[in-house]
Amino acid sequence: MTEATFETRTADRFATRTTDHVPGGRVDAVEVSRQVGERRILRELSLAVEPGELVAIAGGSGAGKSTLLEILAGLRPPTTGEVRHDGVVRGTRTDSRIGYVPQEDIIHLEMSLRRTLRYAARLRLPEGTSAAEADRVVEETMRDLDLADRAEVPVRSLSGGQRKRASIAVELLTRPRLFFLDEPTSGLDPSTAADVMRLLRRLTERGVTVVLTTHEPTGIDRCDRVVFLARDGHLAFTGSPTEARHYFGVENLEDVYDRLAREDSPQTWARRFADSGRMSKPRPTSAQQATPEIRRAGAVRQWWLLTRRNVDVLLRNRLTLAVLLGSPVLVTAMMATLFQRDALVPRSDADLGPVQIVFWIAFAGFFFGLTYGLLQIVGEMAVFRRERLAGLSVSAYVASKVAALLPVLAGVSALLLGVLWALGRLPGLGWDVFALLFVTIVIEATSALALGLLASAAVSNAAQAALALPMLCFPQVLFGGAIVPVDGMTLPGRVMSLGLSNRFAFEALGRDLDLERQTAAVSVYGDTFHGGAGGSLLVLVSFTVALVLATIWVLDRRSRPGASR
Repeated sequence: MTEATFETRTADRFATRTTDHVPGGRVDAVEVSRQVGERRILRELSLAVEPGELVAIAGGSGAGKSTLLEILAGLRPPTTGEVRHDGVVRGTRTDSRIGYVPQEDIIHLEMSLRRTLRYAARLRLPEGTSAAEADRVVEETMRDLDLADRAEVPVRSLSGGQRKRASIAVELLTRPRLFFLDEPTSGLDPSTAADVMRLLRRLTERGVTVVLTTHEPTGIDRCDRVVFLARDGHLAFTGSPTEARHYFGVENLEDVYDRLAREDSPQTWARRFADSGRMSKPRPTSAQQATPEIRRAGAVRQWWLLTRRNVDVLLRNRLTLAVLLGSPVLVTAMMATLFQRDALVPRSDADLGPVQIVFWIAFAGFFFGLTYGLLQIVGEMAVFRRERLAGLSVSAYVASKVAALLPVLAGVSALLLGVLWALGRLPGLGWDVFALLFVTIVIEATSALALGLLASAAVSNAAQAALALPMLCFPQVLFGGAIVPVDGMTLPGRVMSLGLSNRFAFEALGRDLDLERQTAAVSVYGDTFHGGAGGSLLVLVSFTVALVLATIWVLDRRSRPGASR
């Protein structure tokens, strides 16, 4: 499709949708600054954005463009000063009138565009919106952004410009009055970048106020106003692109970047502009009340929608499917190869073979749960952060991860025990014993899943999650109580073992199998296998609850306005 065709089609669609015209919001920043530790990222500055304007925030690297954008959007609180939307001081609560598109994709890449937008619509539209109405909004939004012919294409297969439009589509589902975008044309070719800027211009013609950051001079000319920041967050200019050329004495806006970097100090540029009398003046604080927030889907409905979406994503993500299916098959095959037939039957009073097979069965359950959880959150952190700002319940999000993966863990646990039984590694056991083994492994795997989710929520990228795998596995092996009995460990070792799920699963499995009576060799383990398994299972359940709560706490902290990325 040519640029002219895209522009004409989009313009016609927006022009004909007069009933959807949304009055744009006004944004006022009053003496706002931002300081992190000893570093001042943004100096005190004031500016105003009029309703329906398209405004670019420009400047070199380290000028504070993204910080200013997030402060204006209410996603990051200023250290000093205040931000007003339509004269009302902006707090940190969610607001459906505000759209925000970060640099990262805020959509799942595995699903088709239509399915992605349908899930987003059901999560973001007001409570009580019917499925038919939500689908109508999705179809209308795709037509508006000229994406209808790509509706069934996986987002991963869309072009760069189409993917950016898809992220914009997610935000337009709620028809925001204020729209903020961080580097929307970054990484796009000139033609595609021009398409995106024309789209944003169409939004302002509908009445939406649009503010974006950019480092590309060609996009600035399509804007009504540009805000130039000098290094370290000093306000160097705000006005129209034409006025910027006159003020800086340049023909090309790209020369402004060179002047700001090479001529005078940032303080000098800020002082010169303040003395020029060109600074826009914020409006006084309005006495009107902030618009009440629209009620979104409740936590239970969010949990159900997120669980369904998680299953969809799992089935379409090749890497995740490889982990889900490959790791249990590989581990089961290794255990079948490692242990001989009738390995659970002791060959002598000194034979520790039964203890070893029980330990590795326990570790297999831990390994399944941990590997399933490690990549679940870190890979979609940008999506979660944006949805959290739109009112997503953190508890519903974490619970949906457990709900989607628990049946898979139950299936692979049954597969492990079934294969070992069929190959004679677990002979002569009644169904009641098999049931106890199955329940124990599933509970441990769920505990390990919760640990994996916590690690996935805490790390910054998939590489760190991969490095966490051996760090979390080694203690479970070394201090699990099989290689060295708990009574034979040093005091720090015994204390460490109290926090390891593999230890308690190992003890529970041994008690399920009554290892204490099978061979005299287990005497070296003291009271490890003495009594029932109920206490150990209770500890595993406690671990699961504690780790899930810790995951919720970490995600809540990381998704709060102003939290470090």
